[in-house]
Amino acid sequence: MAQLKHAAETRHWAAINEASFVGGMRLLFWICRVFGRWPFRLALYPVLLWYVATQGRARRASSAYLARVGAPHGLAGVLRHFGAFAEAILDKMLLWGGLFDFSRVSLHGAEPLLEMIETRRGALLVCAHLGNLDLCRALSLRTPGLKVTVLVHTRHAQAFNAMLARLDPRSQLNLMQVTEMTPAMAMQLSERIEGGEFVVIAGDRVPVSAAPRVAMAPFLGRQAAFPIGPYVMASVLGCPIYTMFAVRQGARHELHFECLRERVNLPRAARERALGELAADYAARLERHVRRAPLEWFNFYDFWQQPGSERPDASE
Repeated sequence: MAQLKHAAETRHWAAINEASFVGGMRLLFWICRVFGRWPFRLALYPVLLWYVATQGRARRASSAYLARVGAPHGLAGVLRHFGAFAEAILDKMLLWGGLFDFSRVSLHGAEPLLEMIETRRGALLVCAHLGNLDLCRALSLRTPGLKVTVLVHTRHAQAFNAMLARLDPRSQLNLMQVTEMTPAMAMQLSERIEGGEFVVIAGDRVPVSAAPRVAMAPFLGRQAAFPIGPYVMASVLGCPIYTMFAVRQGARHELHFECLRERVNLPRAARERALGELAADYAARLERHVRRAPLEWFNFYDFWQQPGSERPDASE
């Protein structure tokens, strides 16, 4: 029985159906559209109470993470954490529904990328499940010359993505489903970057694989696994690599861009060390932004579990 409980607690992130949380978001979106944000929040918390009461794994993961980051981690803290997630989902729906106020978005460190757009040079952007990253995709539709391709694995959230597609079919245009990087896909991405596009990949999710390629790095006081795929990809593509973090501060949204490396070199004799240094550099930057806005980091599972201890089945 204990082994079964451990297996349930440590499932791979891709086997967790996040779309179950957003089942009532269509009604809540209608409430916000008709009555405003505060009525939305009043209607939201009964939904949150039900979800927190019935989703023990997500509740415990949220509480443990909040305790690690030094934020209130009792029931009130967990409710606030899930409330921030719901607000981010609402912002996605407002964004693709044409109701989002882009004047509340500020860019930080974007000057080098704007210059690259002018000269038609591409780059790899390593993001995180922090805040609302759909802002970047939506800004690409409003910025002449900016083309963005986002690498995703969304089999666990098909219902929610279908709902966004009904709001605006363009929400699906620049997504590329990726479970495993193949030579053909690498060639396609190389062509896109050479054409001046930006490719976005998450740096805080272990690959969907039975034997994920990861590097261990300190994060919030404990070693955690981070994917090495973004850095291997940047090395193969020979392009600059930047971090991109979205953070909500009150009613405003911030998009932060930081150069991680102008070029990634992975010498054969010191490859593992170089990958470990890149993962640690990314983790340190992510931790800085997570500490600024702890409720905005949305990984509702045991992020610090050791690779290989979870079930890799992502089909549920």
